[in-house]
Amino acid sequence: QLLLIAQERSYGPATVLRIADEPSVEKAEQVLEVPGKGTAYGICFHPRFAENGYLYLGWNGALDGGPKKTHVTRYTLDREKFTIDPATALHVISWESNGHNGGDMEFGLDGLLYITSGDGTSDSDTNLRGQDLTHLTAKVLRIDVDHPAEGKNYRVPPDNPFVGQPGIVPETWAYGLRNPWRITVDPQQGHVWVTQNGQDLWEQVYLVRKGDNYGWSVYEGSHLFYANRQLGPHPHVLPTAEHHHSEARSLTGGIVYFGEQLPELRGAYLYGDYSTGRIWGIKHDGTRVTWHKLLADTTFQISGFGLDSRGEILVADHRGDAQGAYYYLEPAPPASSDTTGPAFPRKLSESGLFASVREHRLQPGVIPYSVNSPLWSDGAHKERFLAIPHKEGADMRIEMTPKGGWNFPNETVLIKSFALETTAGDPTTRRWIETRFLTRQENEWVGYSYRWNADQTDAELVAAEGLDDEFEIRVAAEGGKESIRRQKWRYPSRTECMVCHSRAANFVLGLSTLQMNKPHDYGGVVDEQLRVFEHLGLLKANYAQDALKFLREDLKQAGLDEKEINRLVSQRRASRDQRPAADGSLLAGPPDRYPRLPDPYDASQPLEARARSYLHANCSICHVSAGGGNAQIDLEYNVPLARMKLLDEPPLHHKFGLDDPRLIAPGHPERSVLLYRISQRGPNTGQMPQLATYVVDEAAVKLLEAWIQSLAKSQ
Repeated sequence: QLLLIAQERSYGPATVLRIADEPSVEKAEQVLEVPGKGTAYGICFHPRFAENGYLYLGWNGALDGGPKKTHVTRYTLDREKFTIDPATALHVISWESNGHNGGDMEFGLDGLLYITSGDGTSDSDTNLRGQDLTHLTAKVLRIDVDHPAEGKNYRVPPDNPFVGQPGIVPETWAYGLRNPWRITVDPQQGHVWVTQNGQDLWEQVYLVRKGDNYGWSVYEGSHLFYANRQLGPHPHVLPTAEHHHSEARSLTGGIVYFGEQLPELRGAYLYGDYSTGRIWGIKHDGTRVTWHKLLADTTFQISGFGLDSRGEILVADHRGDAQGAYYYLEPAPPASSDTTGPAFPRKLSESGLFASVREHRLQPGVIPYSVNSPLWSDGAHKERFLAIPHKEGADMRIEMTPKGGWNFPNETVLIKSFALETTAGDPTTRRWIETRFLTRQENEWVGYSYRWNADQTDAELVAAEGLDDEFEIRVAAEGGKESIRRQKWRYPSRTECMVCHSRAANFVLGLSTLQMNKPHDYGGVVDEQLRVFEHLGLLKANYAQDALKFLREDLKQAGLDEKEINRLVSQRRASRDQRPAADGSLLAGPPDRYPRLPDPYDASQPLEARARSYLHANCSICHVSAGGGNAQIDLEYNVPLARMKLLDEPPLHHKFGLDDPRLIAPGHPERSVLLYRISQRGPNTGQMPQLATYVVDEAAVKLLEAWIQSLAKSQ
C-alpha cells in the first residue's frame, strides 16, 4: 500500500489517500481528511511504525477561527485495516505561518524528528524572519518525540546546537531558510538533505549540518540579496548546489536512492523542479560533492518524490485538470533513429525557416516584426521574425497579455539576427554574425544561437556553453585616417539566454503590446502591426475586458465622476445568466487605443517617456517585482514615477565612490548610481546590464543624463 496527499486546489482542502502499490491501480481510498480544510505538506513514519503504527502529518491551516499555523500532528494507523482514526490525533508542535510554511519532516538515524519551516510569508521575507532566532520560522527544527518534556509532546535534544543560548529557540538545528520544499535523510549515511525555493534568481540544495546559517534574506544562496539586513550571529554557509532560474525556478526535494533498477544512481540524492520538470542527482561523500548530473527533462510539475515498496523512485506530477499522476524514473533507451525523431538543426539551412540563408530571406509564412524600444546590443543591426506552425484543430493564436510578454503556443519559433558594420557608420558594410532562436517546446522556452560563417552562406549551432568572439571594426578618424576597433561579442549559452528571457518578463521580451504597437514596413507596405496580426487571425484578445477599459477612459475624458462611470460600466457587463464572451481575434479598438512605448532615440518624443522606455526595455527584465534585480526598484514603464523606488533612494549595494550617492539624485547625474552603472563596461565595474554587452550606449547615457538633470525642476 502507498499513502499519498491529494488536494482539490493549490492550498487545500487536502486529504490522505491509500492506493495499492501497483502501476495498474485505478482507485484510491480516503483515509484522512486534513483538519480545518488545510494544506498537507508531508507524511513520515515513525522508525518503529511496524510496532506502534505512528505516522506524522505536516500541514497548514487555521483552527477555530485563529491564524494560519503550520502543524505537525501524530496519528495512529491501524496496520491491519490500513485506516486512520482522526481521534488518535496528537498535536506535537506548531507555529504561525502563512506563505512559506515548511511542514515536511523526516526521522534521522538518531531517531529524532527533523522538521522544515519557511519564513512564513510569500515574498521578500517581509517579517524579517530569515535571521531571527527567536521564532520557529525559517529553520530546520530537531525534536525528540519519544521522550516528551513535561507539558509538551516533544523534548528538545540536549545536543541541539543552540540549547541554553539566550534569544534562540532551542529547537533550532539550522536556520536562514526561505521556503524549504521537502526534506529527506540518507538511510545509510544519515545526511539531511533540503532543497529550497529561492526568490529572484537562485534555487538551492543543502546538505544540512548542525548550527548552519544559510543566510536568507541577507543572501539568496551564495549571492548577496539584502545587504542592508543584519546577518545572524553565525557565519553564512554556502549551498551544496544551486541553480539559476534559467534552469530551475521552484526546486522540489526528493530522496536518496538505494534501489536496484538504476545502479548508477545508488547513493545519490535525487531532486527536481516544479517549473521546468528537470530532475538531477547529486552525491556527497560528507566532505565534498563527488557527482552532480542532470538526469531527465520532463513536462511534469514535480511536487514530490517517493519510493515504492521495492525501493524504486516515484515522481509526483502536480498538473491540474486531472493530469496529475505518479511516474517511475527509468533508464532512457539507447538513442536511435527510431526513438529520437528529427535531429535538431545544426545549421540555419537545416531549420526549414529560410528560403535562402545566403540572402537572409525567410520562408513565406514567417512573419517579420519590429519593436518600439529595442534592447541595446552593442550597436548591432537586428532583424526579427516569428514562426507559428499550423496544427489542425489546435488553437495556435497568440494570447495578448495586459503586461509583459505575450503567450505563445508550443512549437513557436522567434528569430532574431544580428549584423555588425565592419566600417562604423556605413550600413553597406553590415555582416551577419549571429542568429538566435527562442523556441517554445512542451510549455518551456529554450534559446539557441547560430554563428554565421565568414562567407555569409550559413550559420552553425553554437555549443550549449556559448562562445566568445571578436570582430574588427574600421573607425574613421580626423584627417581621413582610419583606426581599427576590436569589438567583443558573446554568443550566449543556453542558460544565459534564459537569464534575460525570465519568468518575471513572461519569457518573451519584444513581443508585447507596449513593444509591438507600432507601424512596420512589410516591404513597401507600411501598416500597424497590431492591425496586421488582427487581420491574420493571430491574436487571442480579451475583447470584453479591453472594451470596458476603453469605455471607462472615454467616460472619464467626458468629465463624469467615478460613481457615474462605475454605474455605466456595470451596465455593460454580462449578467450572471449570460454566457461570457469568448476571447477572439478582434481588437476592442484601433491600435492607438492600446499602450505603446516611445522610441528612446526619437528626440521629438517627451524626454521622460523616452528615458522610461529605455529603462523598460533594457532594465525592467530584471528590475521588477521578483524579477531578479534585488535593488528593489521597479523600472516597468507603466509604474508611476513615485512608486519606482528610484528617486533620491540610497543604494543598497555599491556606492562606487560617488559623493552622497542615490539611485537617481534628481538634478545630479554625477551622484546617480543608475547612470554610473549604465555608463560602465568591464569586469568589477558594476556595469548594467550585466550580460551580453561590451560597448556603452552613449546615446542612452546622454538621454538619461538629460532626464536626471530635468528632474530637479519637478521636485
